[in-house]
Amino acid sequence: MSNNRLGETLMILIGSFILATTLYHFHYQNNLAEGGFIGIALLVKNAINISPSITTLLLDIPIILIAGLYLGRKLLINTTIGAISFSVFYSIIEKTSSNFTFNFGNHLWIPAILGGIFAGLGLGLILRSGGATGGDDLITIIMSKKSKISIGKVYFIFDAVILLCSLSYLSWNEVGYTILSVAICAKVTELVYESKFQKKSVTIKTNEKRLHA
Repeated sequence: MSNNRLGETLMILIGSFILATTLYHFHYQNNLAEGGFIGIALLVKNAINISPSITTLLLDIPIILIAGLYLGRKLLINTTIGAISFSVFYSIIEKTSSNFTFNFGNHLWIPAILGGIFAGLGLGLILRSGGATGGDDLITIIMSKKSKISIGKVYFIFDAVILLCSLSYLSWNEVGYTILSVAICAKVTELVYESKFQKKSVTIKTNEKRLHA
């Protein structure tokens, strides 16, 4: 395995750990929802008490296999790593950290902001390393490429639809703070993800100057 490949895998694992820790401690423990497949998994958790670590994998596997045919082998492998590692990390955290809570009571703006920042950081690291956390990320990447809309905006639109369904078990207040968290997450994800391409652009320009010197 090359150093570049090893570095990408490490970043995906770090991003998955940050994301799993954030969604459990800041979102789930403060009764905030989430968008995408994780949001659907939380709906299932509240309805029939199945762990999100199981539901997300069941949702991810068919989408990952189908999308892999169109997006290439590398993204398929990296997404599989991201999806499995997120599921494993979330399951471990869920089983070992249930007594260690970050419950902020009525001050939901705190977990909403912190959760949005750290979830965006984790997701951004995964995406910029050429991976994804599951099928919903692949759908978002495809929609962003086809529509030319930034990946952050596509994430927010996609998540907002799922959040409307979360009203089945959350109050308007909790959904409102969740939307704030999702908006922050989308922006941070976009900043971290696009910083990779900005860095490449700077490198290209620097090389061009050297050629002309």
